[in-house]
Amino acid sequence: MSALARFRSWLRAMTRRPALEQEMHAELRFHIEAYAEDLMCGGMSREEAMRRARMELGGVEAQKEAMRASLGLRLWDEPWADLRYAVRMLRKSPGFTAIAVGSLALGIGANTTIFTVAKQVLLDRLNVPHPQDLRLFAWKSGEKPVVHSSWGQWDRLPSGQTTSTSFSYPVFQQLRRENHALEDLFAFKDAGRMTATVDGQAEVVQSEMVSGNYYQQLGVRTQLGRPIQPSDVVAPSSGAVVVISDGYWARRFGRSPNVIGKTIELNLIPVSIVGVNQPRFTGAKGAQSSPEVFLPFSMQPVILPKGKDSLLSDTKLWWVLIMGRIKPGVPEQSARVSLDVALNAAVRATMTIGKGEEIPHLILSDGSRGMNYTARQFAQPVYVLMSLVGLVLMLACANIANLLLARSAARQREMSVRLALGAGRWRILRQVLTESLLLSGLGGIAGFGLGYLGRNAIPRLLSNSWESTTFDGRFDWRVFAFTAGITLLTGLLFGIAPAWQATRTQVNSGLKDAALTITHRRKGYAGKAIVVFQVALSTLLVVGAGLFLRTLVNLVSVDPGFRPQHILLFDMQPPRTRYPAPKDVALHRRLEEELASVPGVDSVALSAVTLVANGTSTVDFLPSGQSRNSAKEQSVYINPVSERFFTTMSIPILAGRGFGESDTETSLKVAIVNRRLVRQFFPNTDPIGKTFDSNHQKFQVIGICADAKYDSLRHEVPPTFYPLYRQLLDAEYGMTYEIHTQMKPESIIPSLRKAIQSVDKDLPLIDVRTQEEQIDATMQQERIFANLSAGFGVLALTLACIGIYGVMAYTVARRINEIGIRMALGAQARQVLLMILRESSWLAIIGVAAGLGAALFLTRFLKAMLYGLQPNDPVTLIGAALLLFMVAILAGWGPAQRASRVEPMQALRHE
Repeated sequence: MSALARFRSWLRAMTRRPALEQEMHAELRFHIEAYAEDLMCGGMSREEAMRRARMELGGVEAQKEAMRASLGLRLWDEPWADLRYAVRMLRKSPGFTAIAVGSLALGIGANTTIFTVAKQVLLDRLNVPHPQDLRLFAWKSGEKPVVHSSWGQWDRLPSGQTTSTSFSYPVFQQLRRENHALEDLFAFKDAGRMTATVDGQAEVVQSEMVSGNYYQQLGVRTQLGRPIQPSDVVAPSSGAVVVISDGYWARRFGRSPNVIGKTIELNLIPVSIVGVNQPRFTGAKGAQSSPEVFLPFSMQPVILPKGKDSLLSDTKLWWVLIMGRIKPGVPEQSARVSLDVALNAAVRATMTIGKGEEIPHLILSDGSRGMNYTARQFAQPVYVLMSLVGLVLMLACANIANLLLARSAARQREMSVRLALGAGRWRILRQVLTESLLLSGLGGIAGFGLGYLGRNAIPRLLSNSWESTTFDGRFDWRVFAFTAGITLLTGLLFGIAPAWQATRTQVNSGLKDAALTITHRRKGYAGKAIVVFQVALSTLLVVGAGLFLRTLVNLVSVDPGFRPQHILLFDMQPPRTRYPAPKDVALHRRLEEELASVPGVDSVALSAVTLVANGTSTVDFLPSGQSRNSAKEQSVYINPVSERFFTTMSIPILAGRGFGESDTETSLKVAIVNRRLVRQFFPNTDPIGKTFDSNHQKFQVIGICADAKYDSLRHEVPPTFYPLYRQLLDAEYGMTYEIHTQMKPESIIPSLRKAIQSVDKDLPLIDVRTQEEQIDATMQQERIFANLSAGFGVLALTLACIGIYGVMAYTVARRINEIGIRMALGAQARQVLLMILRESSWLAIIGVAAGLGAALFLTRFLKAMLYGLQPNDPVTLIGAALLLFMVAILAGWGPAQRASRVEPMQALRHE
């Protein structure tokens, strides 16, 4: 039978059974070459015979397409065959598959967990229709702005200019009247904590005051009842209504529909609940957490009085936040210029402009994320965390790439056979990439599961026992898309090098038994390069972990200047409606006496500012007899306290005296100053008995106390004076109570609550915690970074150890013949051991050097997050280098020992 007849017979047979592409390709080449040989027998040259055979048989690629059509094969049949083959190959190596999938799952899971937090901080917008159209109002002025009094954000730029997002309510009203560029302007203001009394039970809720068109302009509806309307802002009497959040409705009212129309008390003022917000509506302040009650601005004079006059008519205090929606087709710059002119006119109409004072200029910024306080607070930490987990994932990819390189080297004979049977190099490349993508897919699925299970890990670390976290670890399509994208990227990242190596397989040498002999002992540079890369990444992660761990240790070892043990704290903020000044001071005095009589209480103290709680209060300070100097800092920190504050907090009085019975509300105002203030304002002189002016009040210094940390353990002790709170006759922002007791908090809290309720049943204890818990709360960020970076460092060391062990074990296996020859020629076991260890040591040295270089460059961006050390801290750098070097020696010890025990005769017979 002729070659052409055999080909046609084979083609008919192939149409009756499935065929893999490898078989088709090899068989087609066989028939083409056989037919060419027949033609050559007739005197035709080989080149002409092959050309004619390809032309008459349609060519290999044409026949492959015809075969697909005749067999009814679909385009995805070949990838499906690749996938089935990849599954079989991975099933044959369960240990390798488990290590690879586990490494990827940890890397992808960590990235998914951190991304859920990053998404909320950096990406989440307000849950309102078309949030991208919202614009937030702000202003910027020179060094002497016409605005002197502000309640809200107030920043001093490096250029000396002042910027803020606060406006007075009269300015807001005039801006709204003059607005022609935006659809409308609406206003809101975080009103802080209020006391809510529901069915006789008092608790603290977060509140927000809004304008009447607030809901209308945001474009949201309530899920129950109605929103706040313009008619609710006409007068306080008609505006005694509130809308509550979905969370507060569920927690306090059990989602009862009867909540509409229910009367509750806010700061002891009866209000009626008229609506319940949608579940994911968080207001205009931010996208992370929602106030629990929303009330109209008209209620401010009665529910949140500030002084004698209403803030709604106050032209000096700027406190309202303003937003608006940009009109379609209106250029933003044109809108800003128009509103800037309106702001200038509003300021001139409502304020008296002093000499040299500047009228602020309007700024329109993106309002889709509200005020975005969370991003400003957590953006840098989130970027650092994303970088750390990104390094961990790269490390996992490098580790798997090394394992796959070793596998591809072991599969050279398989690849050679497939190439000999006619498989193209693109076909080999596709098969290896399919296996890599299958591994990454399995790791991505497992990582997504780990990320879902750990989605609340960061929120838990950021939360404490007395405050709710602003993060909820909510998954959405963006998290899924991120995980899918990173899964695909990792599959390509660690699969490219093994796939490229597989395509470079030489058919002839790959089929020979001698392929694994000493002639190829110098191969494996790709694997060693990847190991160096792993060691460099591990060094970088270990250095970061060391810096964050040492920062935490340094903070924990800081002496706060007082004794935090056995101190129980809680806040008390009496409603101004019932306790205006000076009744609030009298109430605190009475509560102080009641609490002092509770069994188990050693002493009671009060302070306006809680120590080490990230809170500050500054005032001007001018010693009597001195004139103001604009070139010298004339402001200090203030903390009004009670008589027993220094005794309760164990802050020693170094000179003079403490507060006594002679210091009354009607006597000369007195104060105790710390040593830092004495050094700055009373150098080389005794300040006892001297007087100073602060906020238009005169104080006499009666004592000097030791320096104590004020707002944070990180910051140096500022110049501070402590006046007697009873002499100030006003405690508008409430007080913190410090209870010194040897009892456990859970044992004494009921007695304390009972003592408070005996005075006023509507006064709740706010934020009950210990002083130690309060200090720990200020170090949450440092603890998170220390814990996570330490975990990432351990994982990096483990993966680096696996990588070094794998490449050295593979090197030893490839060099069995060489080692046998060396030992047959007289090499000692110790020399072989040192040879292998020397090779692993060089890999570690090169990797550590590269990692330290990268660390010196990158860790400088962490300087603001460190405490008590520099980014180039030599102890941390040297410790990380020694640790990685020891890991490299330990990882290479096993393969080196195995090489030193090789028997020469057995090695020489090894294939």
